[in-house]
Amino acid sequence: MGFKYNVGFCMRLKYVASVTTGRQEDSMKGLMLSLMMVLAFGVMPAAAAKRSDTLRVQINKEKRVAKSKVSIRFVELVEDSRCPTDTNCVWAGNAKIKIRVMGYGRSQEVTLDTNGPHQGAAVEGYSIKLVGLTPAPRSNVRINRNGYVATFEVAKLTR
Repeated sequence: MGFKYNVGFCMRLKYVASVTTGRQEDSMKGLMLSLMMVLAFGVMPAAAAKRSDTLRVQINKEKRVAKSKVSIRFVELVEDSRCPTDTNCVWAGNAKIKIRVMGYGRSQEVTLDTNGPHQGAAVEGYSIKLVGLTPAPRSNVRINRNGYVATFEVAKLTR
């Protein structure tokens, strides 16, 4: 009995499909094609990053990205309002640093945050993200400005 129902259902679908006009079929094909294009190209990123490397750079020092002609210099600590590790804060705070990325005869300065909207940037074909800044602040302890070390995740961008 269920078999007869399925056959009848298929017959009705075939009838409905044959009743549609050519314009409806064309618009349905166009809709399906558009949907497929959006799914195929809309989801793909403009540039993808290869495997990332970790790079630690001390303030006023420069390090070269492995297997490249690009180097990163930790120019200055702009601000450090991070919450001290031995206190409880409402907000984690933010540290802001300035780096200079050099390579291929060019140089560009970028400001990065530890906890803000500008944690990473794309420069000279590389994705550079600030993932750490040490030492962490503590209450009643003054940090030597020459002792800061920034940790970056660096990845070559590919098209």
